[in-house]
Amino acid sequence: MRTLLVLLAFLTAPVAQAAGVAELSPGEGVLAQAVKTTGAGDEIRLAPGIYSGPIRIERPLTLSCAPGAVIEGDGTGSVITIDGPGVTVQGCLIRGSGSSHETIDSGVQLTKQATGAQVLDNRLEGNLYGIDIHGARDSLAARNVIIGRRDQRMNARGNGVYVWNAPGARVMDNDIRYGRDGIFTNSSRDNVFSGNLFRDLRFAVHYMYTNDSKVIGNISIGNHLGYALMFSDRIEARDNISLYDRDHGLMLNYANKSDITGNLVRGAGKCTFIYNANRNLIYGNRFEGCDIGIHFTAGSEGNAVSGNAFIGNRTQVKYVGTRLVEWSLDGRGNYWSDNPAFDLDGDGLADGVYRPNDLMDHILWSQPAAYLLLGSPAVQLVRWSQSSFPATLPGGVVDSHPLMEPVEIALPPGIEALAAEARRHDAARREGS
Repeated sequence: MRTLLVLLAFLTAPVAQAAGVAELSPGEGVLAQAVKTTGAGDEIRLAPGIYSGPIRIERPLTLSCAPGAVIEGDGTGSVITIDGPGVTVQGCLIRGSGSSHETIDSGVQLTKQATGAQVLDNRLEGNLYGIDIHGARDSLAARNVIIGRRDQRMNARGNGVYVWNAPGARVMDNDIRYGRDGIFTNSSRDNVFSGNLFRDLRFAVHYMYTNDSKVIGNISIGNHLGYALMFSDRIEARDNISLYDRDHGLMLNYANKSDITGNLVRGAGKCTFIYNANRNLIYGNRFEGCDIGIHFTAGSEGNAVSGNAFIGNRTQVKYVGTRLVEWSLDGRGNYWSDNPAFDLDGDGLADGVYRPNDLMDHILWSQPAAYLLLGSPAVQLVRWSQSSFPATLPGGVVDSHPLMEPVEIALPPGIEALAAEARRHDAARREGS
């Protein structure tokens, strides 16, 4: 009897169905028909050739492409719209979106229903937007190559990846070039942007109203601005690289309570610009070869700045104000390449206090015409007076415990050549300006 009951239970139990695989070859309308008829959990595999879009995927399935398979839109709307959960699009060449910013025409567009969608290992060329993550929670865009448009002025182009109100979305290890911004995020939270390479863009990463998120290990080369963290709180910006970005490597604008650590900025107009941003930790970064190391203004004195290296910047710090701002934390300051310091006790800290600016700097910043007097005896007298009578020094940055050795941050393999190209372009731009 026991054996009979076991046999009956086995026969009446639901049978797990293996996921089906639909192998497609090019043909008129075959892809659009397949995404409508393929069962949930199944896979559609595209053989080499061109497949017509646009298409809309509304059930959980995998769409994968063999090398040489192209999904091509008709120049209207988005090429692929994912409007259901659990969808994966992988390994495809995707091109031919429309040109409307109003509808955010994209290579791949994820709607609010596309929870957990994955866009992996694709090449997206010439679309207005590369990937639009529009409310799709816990989605992933990884290892894609996104080549934006160049047929309009930069501000009129679309973004490589646009994230809007998509908590938990991750954008990782993508190569994004041309277009407007590499990643633009707005009104979101709990996002991770890591390991991406950005070139020839307006902003590499552009944050607006995105809290509790991470920007880790990205590389920005030759963009107008590297990492613009704006109107956002509790951001972790760690181990990023900015090389020869034109205006700013890193910008904090109304960004508060964030950790900015281990980043390398080299060759920008301003390594870092801080505007009305406070309660941030700026630690262990390397600011090198910029016109200005850090420029902070508009009530941005309330940040902890320690353990950084300021190397070979034309102006290490620009701050026009009357307050004394201490840039050391727990007895540890920053390294200054122009600080002729001694360390007689060998504790790794310079024996004297360092001030990156003096009264003449304040005069020159507020009255640019005074540069005509820079080599005059009057200017030399003012600077001699300050060195001889410290009481005459104005408010400004004070580092009471400057470091004797700078933090070292190495470039990843293969980036040196890209950096050299960006440096040549930067040098040509400076010569022409």
